[in-house]
Amino acid sequence: MTTSSTKRWRPFQFLADVLQDRFILPTKRLILWILLGLPLVMTGFVMGWGYRAFWLYNGLILAASVVDWLSMPKKRELSVTRMLPEQADIGQEFQVHIAFTNTSGQKVGFELADDLPYSFQESGVLRGMMEPGTFGVTYHTRANVRGMYSFHSLFLRWHGRIGLWYRQSRFSCDQTIRIYPDLSTVRGYLASLQESLIVDGKKIMRRARTGSEFHAIREYVPDDDPRTINWSASARSRRLMTNQYRPEQGKVVTIMLDCGRLMGVELDNRTRLDISLESAMTLAAVAIKQGDQVALLAYSHEIKLYIPPGRGLSHLHTLVEATYNLTTDFVESDPAKALTFLHRQQKRRSLIALFSDMENYLIEDQLSAYLWRLRRSHLLLLLSLTDPLLQGWSDVETKNSRTAYVKALAQRFKLDRKAFQQKMTGAGIQVLDVPSDQLTLSVVNTYLEIKSREAL
Repeated sequence: MTTSSTKRWRPFQFLADVLQDRFILPTKRLILWILLGLPLVMTGFVMGWGYRAFWLYNGLILAASVVDWLSMPKKRELSVTRMLPEQADIGQEFQVHIAFTNTSGQKVGFELADDLPYSFQESGVLRGMMEPGTFGVTYHTRANVRGMYSFHSLFLRWHGRIGLWYRQSRFSCDQTIRIYPDLSTVRGYLASLQESLIVDGKKIMRRARTGSEFHAIREYVPDDDPRTINWSASARSRRLMTNQYRPEQGKVVTIMLDCGRLMGVELDNRTRLDISLESAMTLAAVAIKQGDQVALLAYSHEIKLYIPPGRGLSHLHTLVEATYNLTTDFVESDPAKALTFLHRQQKRRSLIALFSDMENYLIEDQLSAYLWRLRRSHLLLLLSLTDPLLQGWSDVETKNSRTAYVKALAQRFKLDRKAFQQKMTGAGIQVLDVPSDQLTLSVVNTYLEIKSREAL
């Protein structure tokens, strides 16, 4: 019969508290003093008064240690607090401010270590002199994984006036921070009022000038269609004026995010889900600014999240808050179940943008039947990230039979992906299999092209 881990731990709980909260450590200065005393003691033994030198020197160190302990500030005379931002983007550095309050009335040397979550960049140990009163220090860190993270204790070491011993203690400071996907592209577009949309520094498409919905009357420019000239407004203003049209607003864009096992594969130190989520949020921002409604469905082997269609910046905030901590599951995804659920929930015609992996499209036997059923009432857009390893092996130089075999397999997989694209295109379903750095560019361009020709 075994003892539970809780009962085994209880006898050691006091020792753990002492080591973390009330432990005394020697400083480098004390160790240096002891090493410097060794030659003196050895010389004393040679000259015949070694024992007196030994006890005299160690007595001086002991007296200095007692003075150092007595001059060391008490824990109640010190306080440490941490100030965190409420949120930060993945991979972006942010600043953490540590505030000290010293009521001991003396300068105190300190070393501070923060209890960072495992996926954060280590900041190292902060060292300095703690002045009487209140002062602060800052350090920078970054997170490499999205989600909600907790910061717990701050570990502080400080010494007395002589600096021979450290007192180590733990200060409780529980805080949380939300790490979002990289939303720089989203913010850049929402802040842009220009005629062209800029994504990742590239002009991807001019805003549609044609459409069925009247928008405004403006002054005619040479590139405008002469058929849109408003002769009545031109006569009143004595300037050539033209009607401006825009695609009909209020359409529905449904974003589907695959959170299965294959979406956890890393590309350029980011998972496929991270890349897809950033592109999905950019697409949502573009669609909302175009006046459309956006819905979102996340799934793996089951439905993880569904947000009904909505519009406005408040709805975009809802989408970001609901998806920033989405994670992949170590199971095979079931797109058929997700499409069936969406078919029951979304009766209105919409553009369905499915972010998944090409392997899921190829191995799912019943997926084509669901896609063909949905294409009657919805416009489908299937998105996938190309596999750089597959691309590299298909272009490798053939040096021996092994590389020739691997190259043949890689090219066969590429042909299977291309055959699936052609099959879906023939059925009226658009498929984009693009590199990771072109996903956002491609999906937004495709959406704006669909809007411009009023296919939705």
